[in-house]
Amino acid sequence: MKKTILLIPLFLGGILFAQRKPAPKPKVDYAADFKKISDEIMQNSNAYENLRELTKDIGPRFSASPAILKAEAWAQNKLKEAGAENIRTQEVKVPIWERGRESLQIQAGNGNWKTIKTLALGGSEGTGGKDLTGEILFVKDLVEFNKLFPSAVKDKIVFFNFAFDQTIINPGEAYLIAGKYRWSTPSLASRKGAKAVITRAATSAFDDVPHTGSMYYDADDKNKIPALTIGAKSADELEKLLKKQKVTAKINTTSGTRGETINHNIIGEIPGNKDNSVILIGAHLDSWDISEGAHDNGAGVVQVLEILRAFKKLELKNNHTIRFALFANEENGVHGGETYAAQVKKSGEKHIFAIESDAGGYSPRGISLDMIPQRRKQIFMWKNLFLPYGVYDFNQETAGQDILPLKKLSIPLAELFPDMQRYFDIHHTSEDTFEKVNRREVNLGAVVIAQLVYMIDKNW
Repeated sequence: MKKTILLIPLFLGGILFAQRKPAPKPKVDYAADFKKISDEIMQNSNAYENLRELTKDIGPRFSASPAILKAEAWAQNKLKEAGAENIRTQEVKVPIWERGRESLQIQAGNGNWKTIKTLALGGSEGTGGKDLTGEILFVKDLVEFNKLFPSAVKDKIVFFNFAFDQTIINPGEAYLIAGKYRWSTPSLASRKGAKAVITRAATSAFDDVPHTGSMYYDADDKNKIPALTIGAKSADELEKLLKKQKVTAKINTTSGTRGETINHNIIGEIPGNKDNSVILIGAHLDSWDISEGAHDNGAGVVQVLEILRAFKKLELKNNHTIRFALFANEENGVHGGETYAAQVKKSGEKHIFAIESDAGGYSPRGISLDMIPQRRKQIFMWKNLFLPYGVYDFNQETAGQDILPLKKLSIPLAELFPDMQRYFDIHHTSEDTFEKVNRREVNLGAVVIAQLVYMIDKNW
């Protein structure tokens, strides 16, 4: 009996010991890891020198041009230098659009002809090198245009002077409103019998620099009229002139689409230590034909390369495969992003997250999140980690154009959201040069994307 009593405490102790919860895993010091990522990029980044090479040694990188092929080879070499594995290309069909010559002259009454700086919009058909002359019809906005009868528009050159709304503090929102005049009005005017369209540049600036960009003809358009853009200063002067007297325009352009060719998405990876599910980091490699494309989107390209370099240097041992994609043909088609998404759908390859940098190389201010509320809440919980790096805005809900096709596959999307107040001053112009990018700011953008990808990789 005495032996039994002595054994009871031992027996009960064993039960209590067996019921104890396992020791908690050591808490990860994410703030310290954020600092390691930041220190590595801010001290040792190659991004600025890579940007100089891309913009100055290669220059404008328009789809279907010889320069984009040079950029593709450069990108593959840079992925290899940074330590990527599984480097490969993905064929993308792209349109061959050529700008050629372009000119715009106006004549007030019977006065002398005056030349106005202009650019053909991307995708616009031209005049075949012949002069196209017609009376200018001034229209303030689409509301006014929609009220016009075809008889008032027929054989006119329609001029839309819709200004960038300076009262909208988020310039991206203002751009989307002004941008629809660029991409939609050629078809709208053509249906009412117009000869051509002239639009005010979609810009926040008050200078006289024309901004190009894509426009689209409707599939059933039988008459693809020329579409030109002029700077804000010229647009306002032309409006004042038209309110006083009749003005005639003379357009001569040789732009047009000449079939299709093949460009490539450039892809590299850091394989996952846990599984093969993919976290995608992307940017587009192409630029407009008249632009070095330093902010749009050279900055995004070199940020992608820098994140790869930093992850390899820090030996962060990612759980999931981190994929780095430099997309073809964002500027005049987004065929690179569409091709990538189609391949993901066909293969059934699992993607848990995708982020793009395509809003300029300015200081990061937020991360735009296009995903279901539950995922947004997870990222909101990390907000305080980003505050020391100047990032506070997680309320935007857009995603970059190249990764947007992945939304149909229910993949959570995001985009770096920098301070864009100066971005649309130079967007799609010859002014978007290497000299306009600040080394420290472009590195900070790479820091923030790398930090977010690190958190996604460790927690999703």
